Amino acid sequence: MEAGKNKKEITKTTEENKLVETVINVRRVVKVIKGGRRFAFSALVVAGDSAGRVGVALGKSRDVSSAIAKALKRARKDMFEVPLYKTTVPFTVTGRHGASKVLIRSASKGTGVIAGGAVRSVIEALGVKDVLTKSIGAGNPQNAVKATIDALKKMRSASHIASLRGKSLKEIFGEKNVNVA
Repeated sequence: MEAGKNKKEITKTTEENKLVETVINVRRVVKVIKGGRRFAFSALVVAGDSAGRVGVALGKSRDVSSAIAKALKRARKDMFEVPLYKTTVPFTVTGRHGASKVLIRSASKGTGVIAGGAVRSVIEALGVKDVLTKSIGAGNPQNAVKATIDALKKMRSASHIASLRGKSLKEIFGEKNVNVA
């Protein structure tokens, strides 16, 4: 029996660094021992600053609140930078983990966040306002989140790609399209 099936998503914004922290999934796990059953909990959380930094972590403990606290601490520590273009992602990218595959596609201004479940939590914590996503394969929240993180880690900014190629932005985009970051 899974405790996280009929859950409400808990989102909290901390005031000191303006982090968006969301509990995606809480699972109850049981270990059968000689004296009976031992219950524990695992919590999957996402933390982001709504400005291009996001982190995801899994925390495990004997009670729910400490599992969430451990996961939040780890998620804040493991945040990474994702290059964004205005209010969306710069290009289409696909991420995989296990049987889950997530496609993230840039969208025009005003589209909104078209994403479901766990993918939506990660995208909103990241601070993307306009994006199209499609989750293909297994709908397991842990695998969907890890596939989303895999896709986001593949993102590169135009200036980073230009430096890898040893060229300037003017050489890559041409003279009139240099305002692309």
